[in-house]
Amino acid sequence: MSDYDFSQFSCPLPKTDYQTIQMAHGAGGRLSADLIEKVFMPVFENSTLKQLEDQATLRFAGQPLAFSTDSFVVSPIFFPGGNIGELAINGTVNDLCMCGAVPQVLSVGFIIEEGLPIADLHQILLSMRRAMDQAGVKIVTGDTKVVNKGSCDKIFINTTGIGIIPDGVKISAHGIQPGDKIILSGTIADHGMAIMSVREGLSFETTIQSDTASLHQMVAEMLNVSKEIRAMRDPTRGGLATSLNELAQASGVGIEIIEDRIPIREEVHAACEILGIDPLYVANEGKLIAFVPSDIAESVLRVIRQNPLGKEAEIIGEAVKKHPGKVVMKNIYGVDRIIDMPVGEQLPRIC
Repeated sequence: MSDYDFSQFSCPLPKTDYQTIQMAHGAGGRLSADLIEKVFMPVFENSTLKQLEDQATLRFAGQPLAFSTDSFVVSPIFFPGGNIGELAINGTVNDLCMCGAVPQVLSVGFIIEEGLPIADLHQILLSMRRAMDQAGVKIVTGDTKVVNKGSCDKIFINTTGIGIIPDGVKISAHGIQPGDKIILSGTIADHGMAIMSVREGLSFETTIQSDTASLHQMVAEMLNVSKEIRAMRDPTRGGLATSLNELAQASGVGIEIIEDRIPIREEVHAACEILGIDPLYVANEGKLIAFVPSDIAESVLRVIRQNPLGKEAEIIGEAVKKHPGKVVMKNIYGVDRIIDMPVGEQLPRIC
């Protein structure tokens, strides 16, 4: 081997200086963050927006409110465990809940492609109504546009929500402190792999189901235990890894997680291996991450596990002083691995 000189070899860095919008800009990873930081923020920046939470926290007539908006372009629009309609309701409800708010009202906007069967639209609307009833919210305004065939993919939905933040609740990524425990409310990658198994025609002994669900009741039960919860996030686009990186960077702390404490279903793990996808980066739509002081961690974990959506919850790690802004995972062999934010697009149009 001494006859070969490898000194001039190098691994190419991922390209990030695009002059046009790429699909990866919508993946929720590093390119998404760059787009927001370098293109949107210089134009729109203000003290509220620059917090870059999943929702804005505002105050009107002395009442603290949460305000959030999201757009849903998932393909296919019907998938195992749900459809684009209930995904839209649950997604916005959960964004409001992640600051401890109690969701109240929503708006909805539909962009519908010419030719969509009205029966499909009706099924989507019924699923939205069921999700609204379960979350205790109602739609109070909306908009509908129809575009020419080929101008969108069947149907896109935007939902915007307002929630009331209870007195004494102040949940933000900026409140995370070293020593806080990290609770994950259940198995990861269910939603993303449900979508991908349909797209790729994969079949398993057990059908992989999306985990789309509203987390409002779980959050209320957590806050009944203690209002000292530091931060919460629902790890949607970009999965657990991206959300943890966002929280580490926002708070300035380091994050350490333990691989064998992260719950994942056997069939989901198998699908990820077949497709060559790291489950840490796969979207979830009915899970949350919570950073809580160590002295209340077991009590909060206990109440999460009592909720039907949190039976498989685990404490997966903690916030630390070292390597601020970075996420490190200890694998089953005791070796540390840096969990970085993804650059490119693993799973397009997953939500």
